[in-house]
Amino acid sequence: MKELLKRTISGFVYASLFLLSLKSQLAFIILIFVFGIICNVEFSRLVNQRSYVSYIIFALLYVYFTYFEYTLISNSFFDESKDILLVFSVFVLIFLIRDLFVKKNLPKFIARNYIASTFYLSSSFVFIALIPMFFESFNSGIILGVFVLAWVNDSFAYAIGKNFGKQKLFESVSPNKTIEGFFGGLFFTCIGSYAISYFTDSSLTNSNWLFISIIVSVFGTIGDLIESKYKRQAKVKDSGIILPGHGGLLDRLDSIILASPFIYLFLIFLDYVS
Repeated sequence: MKELLKRTISGFVYASLFLLSLKSQLAFIILIFVFGIICNVEFSRLVNQRSYVSYIIFALLYVYFTYFEYTLISNSFFDESKDILLVFSVFVLIFLIRDLFVKKNLPKFIARNYIASTFYLSSSFVFIALIPMFFESFNSGIILGVFVLAWVNDSFAYAIGKNFGKQKLFESVSPNKTIEGFFGGLFFTCIGSYAISYFTDSSLTNSNWLFISIIVSVFGTIGDLIESKYKRQAKVKDSGIILPGHGGLLDRLDSIILASPFIYLFLIFLDYVS
């Protein structure tokens, strides 16, 4: 009962901060920056990275990209640098996904230098901040929908996996995840996308939200597995203790972290074809 109370209180505080930040573009940018710093601290502990360089890199990237989007100052160099960051991020994430399935341990050249902290973590927070600003004006409904989809996926994957799961999804990394749980989370996330498209005032159609729900479910699950592998190598249960009963903030955001660059890439595709 005490553990449930701690989970409820910390979860309420976390959700309240996020929802309140959506009322102001600047408040949202600041909150995601704070979340990014905390997750960088937790990740640095997981990979035993003691330098402050990763925090400096994150701050420079975040301030640079959010400043230009916030002020609506657009130029070719900024647009090109954003594309370059996205390409490098997707490239590194693909390698992390590959290593998750073909290696016993994540390669040391990624785990012990700044490639992962820059293009797996820091750049992902940049894209989390940029997603609601993609259509120029700040659209909180888009990022709220993404977070709700991630929550739906995690909740139903856990519930269905716990009650009906038999086939392990990736036992060597996360013994509790099951194939049944994954497909259950995917199914209900897709269902949830239609409710989100109805209740959120955004520039996205029902089919757009359906594709985003698939991205969130698939890449969100993979993001959870990648973080689980980092924790397994570090021999810890949670990435931190900032959310009593839940663990670290990285534990809460791991699915959004991996999915955000791919969501932003999808938004670029939509803008291109339109």
